[in-house]
Amino acid sequence: MLTTHYVPGTPNWLDLGSTDIDAAVAFYTAVFDWTFRSAGPDAGGYGYFQKGGRTVGAVGPLTEEGAGAAWTVYFHTSDAEATGRAVGQAGGTVRFPAMDVFTAGRMAGFTDPAGAEFAVWEPGDVQGLDTVMEPDAMCWTELHTTDAAAAKAFYGAVFSWQYQDMPAGDGMVYTVVSAPGGGKGGDTGHGGVMQLPEENREAGAVSEWHPYFGVDDCDTTFAAATGHGATALMPPSDVPGVGRLAMLRDPAGAVFALIKGDPTVR
Repeated sequence: MLTTHYVPGTPNWLDLGSTDIDAAVAFYTAVFDWTFRSAGPDAGGYGYFQKGGRTVGAVGPLTEEGAGAAWTVYFHTSDAEATGRAVGQAGGTVRFPAMDVFTAGRMAGFTDPAGAEFAVWEPGDVQGLDTVMEPDAMCWTELHTTDAAAAKAFYGAVFSWQYQDMPAGDGMVYTVVSAPGGGKGGDTGHGGVMQLPEENREAGAVSEWHPYFGVDDCDTTFAAATGHGATALMPPSDVPGVGRLAMLRDPAGAVFALIKGDPTVR
């Protein structure tokens, strides 16, 4: 499971790139129990989504030409430059090189060989998100990819991830991802990798990382999201041994998912 005991290769930050910060803040604070706090006048519009004064994510303006609204998952690194070199050696590309974010830390952005974008955070004063694995906070990360085998080889080379393949019905395989030293209580999985079905690819689906947010009631939060302009990609559905899930596209086009964990699973 996700934890704020961040070690290399585990998710430690999450932010939303948006063309309209005010509209994004209005949507997400209506859907989740979040407030927004600006990072200050020198931050270019960047700010933090918080719950109870603890940061659960962030939002900022899009800075890359042609980019659309999207959530970006960041993974912990102890050396952003070294991770950039590992990305290049494994066949990925650098979207933006390592840079300082005041004294908070260093960040860098990459694209994997199948086209999925992700980033890394090298902590300085800010270790990462304050809260995970709670309602209205990130509880899982998931890569939908056009080439699961290549993705597993790539991220294994970059982050030393370990994998556990699980049957997912209809001949599909779901791969649970863990990083050495991550997790707690023996549950080290922090995300999943899923091959995009051919019909999804033909319909235009591309490789993307998506965050899952925990909720107290999947159906109620789903209704709130669609009521405020989100598009349903997957309505609330029960997944045995996992919980009740839903996936949506926010009014600006960023994809995210909801999960209410199965209470029978320990």
